[in-house]
Amino acid sequence: MTRLKNVNKSWLITLLLVIAATLTSKAQLNPFQSFYFQNPYLYNPAAAGMSPELNIDMGYRQQWSGFPGTPKTGVFTADFQPTERVGLGVNVNDDQAGLMRQTRAMITYAYHLPLGENSQQLHFGLSVGVNDGRINYAAVNGDVTDSQIAQYNQLKAYVDGDFGLAYTNNKLYIGAAIPNLKSAFFKTSDTRFDADRLLFVAVSSYKIPLQGDNSSFMLEPLAGYRIVKDYNGIFDAGFNFSVNNYGLYLQSIYHTSKSLGIGFGLDQGSYAINLAYNLETGGLSQYTEGEFELGLKVRLFKKE
Repeated sequence: MTRLKNVNKSWLITLLLVIAATLTSKAQLNPFQSFYFQNPYLYNPAAAGMSPELNIDMGYRQQWSGFPGTPKTGVFTADFQPTERVGLGVNVNDDQAGLMRQTRAMITYAYHLPLGENSQQLHFGLSVGVNDGRINYAAVNGDVTDSQIAQYNQLKAYVDGDFGLAYTNNKLYIGAAIPNLKSAFFKTSDTRFDADRLLFVAVSSYKIPLQGDNSSFMLEPLAGYRIVKDYNGIFDAGFNFSVNNYGLYLQSIYHTSKSLGIGFGLDQGSYAINLAYNLETGGLSQYTEGEFELGLKVRLFKKE
């Protein structure tokens, strides 16, 4: 009987890990909304130091679900421009889902090359850091000596990196990045039980003044494409509408992974606050009521 109970516990732990990984994978399919307009440095190291001030961004996202241990993610980035052509940054991401926790910390070097009129620039960026996944023993309600847990926690943190480039002018942004370089180029590294990884991302947006040259009202349509391991390519399409006189903006983005993001925020120059909600429209909607996101940006040492 004791042996049967241990087998049942082992099976239950394995099942919980699979469900947690599935929900976390869905979070990878729905990145932070600020990923697109407010903080492209979240995915593209070339965006570090694009503006001269010190930018500090913090974000938190959690899935609304009746399932215990629902996925939640915290992010922190800081970037600045020590010289006109160099950008430096720090990017930390912490994912939790059930018993699983994955932390990724990167430092970034970016180079910004002026090309000519209209503030045209070509940007390059490289991030290097560590990626570590583990299971929290204290949260295990069962046999902590289970082999599934031991095997996962025996995996060591590994060195990883991201590479990105971008083109910008006064109105246009085009950026692309290859994150998780180790996973992208060394297939044998995919041995741990982590959520599916983002392998490629490209985003383009264009700012359109709605009153001639008056930039009080601005519409910025966006198109994007992402490749996530084990999924078909995901297309993103949306817009950001801003009322610059009051620092207000409203945005919406649809993902072909069958989800819709809606967000709004307040940008007062020295600080900005954004709120967003991602609504599931596909089959996973029966397991989750969507995700909410909070973000805060602080700009320091801004040059006039």
